[in-house]
Amino acid sequence: MSLPLFDTAPDFSQPLAVLKHCHERIRKQLQTLQKLLAHLPQHGADDDARKAAQAVQKYFNTAAPLHHEDEEQNLMPMLQATARDADAVLLAGLVPGILADHQQMERDWHIINAQLDKIANGQGSELSADDVQRFGAIYATHMTIEEGDIAPMAKRLFTPEQMAQLGSAMQARRGIAPGLPQSQVPEQKQVAVSDTVADGVVLADLRLDYGRASLTEHDVLDDPIAQFGKWFEEALRAKVNEPNAMSVATVDAQGKPTSRIVLIKQYDARGFTWYTNYDSQKGRQLGDNPHAALLFFWSELERQVRIEGTVVKTSAEESDTYFYSRPVKSQIAAIASQQSARIANREQLEANYDAAAAVSGEHPVRPEHWGGYRLDPVRIEFWQGRRSRFHDRIVYLKQADGSWVKERLQP
Repeated sequence: MSLPLFDTAPDFSQPLAVLKHCHERIRKQLQTLQKLLAHLPQHGADDDARKAAQAVQKYFNTAAPLHHEDEEQNLMPMLQATARDADAVLLAGLVPGILADHQQMERDWHIINAQLDKIANGQGSELSADDVQRFGAIYATHMTIEEGDIAPMAKRLFTPEQMAQLGSAMQARRGIAPGLPQSQVPEQKQVAVSDTVADGVVLADLRLDYGRASLTEHDVLDDPIAQFGKWFEEALRAKVNEPNAMSVATVDAQGKPTSRIVLIKQYDARGFTWYTNYDSQKGRQLGDNPHAALLFFWSELERQVRIEGTVVKTSAEESDTYFYSRPVKSQIAAIASQQSARIANREQLEANYDAAAAVSGEHPVRPEHWGGYRLDPVRIEFWQGRRSRFHDRIVYLKQADGSWVKERLQP
């Protein structure tokens, strides 16, 4: 069984062509899987089969994840920030499915990869036709949508500058020096300054005079959840670093506070939801005192949102839905880690993961100690930085009947 040679890829000055080229390579690897299905019953894990298995593994273990990150972290957010009217409506319908496809592909690949490991090592010759067909089918439909709707929209809407930014971000992801200055590449992060002095300036003396925007009582919506959604969408469009990161502050039975950063996974009229280990420090503290405070800080927009309220666990059904949407490796990590508990070393942590993976197999089950928390807000404050530290602060307070009253606070 012969393996086709890879054709020459376009360069990153044509990012959409690079993404299309990735699709062609995916199709070739899927064809190789089909050839393997026909080859193995007759020849077993011979030299050709081992080489084919290794080639497929190399692509889907390295190149395919980068391709998915190109779409998730750059192409889709850039389109969402640019699209308007009918284009925005179409994206709203397509993007959730595309992201769900990526998660399903990773789960399916995890199953196939385990089979290919044995073939590549000459230790087995079993390859499930059902698994291969399912994997190929979801990719085929997925690529058709991207090539029929997403890529043409990007080609139509993106300016040459946006195309250059997309290409440079894709280069940076692959360790290639980007074609744009570092400050213009979405994936590049600024180097942290010293904890005490930066360029001869004492950090305590550093201050930023904010002045990007203002916030008045007439600017904000009547519903604070809707106002949060408005600001959150603006943070996404502005490509704020980790816009979904929030600080969660809890208090233990002795009244001592603790805070940490987690990622919000959902917000709606019921409140703000995240997922974690119920036996962790924050889980134990919430068990003792169910009151908590959340903080979003979007420095690029000079904005912060402070949220206070009471925390409850999400339903088992909601926790299941999110748990099984995560990559299999993340599911196993949730099972293996006794979050916040002491452990001797990293080696023991890895051993615990391997043990959990061996027991869990290809389809881990959500442990009872892992699930969601939802904060039901009673106070939400929106803070907009202004010049001379004379900031704008609008706070919403929930009333006994569930309605909200908004007030201005002094800076």
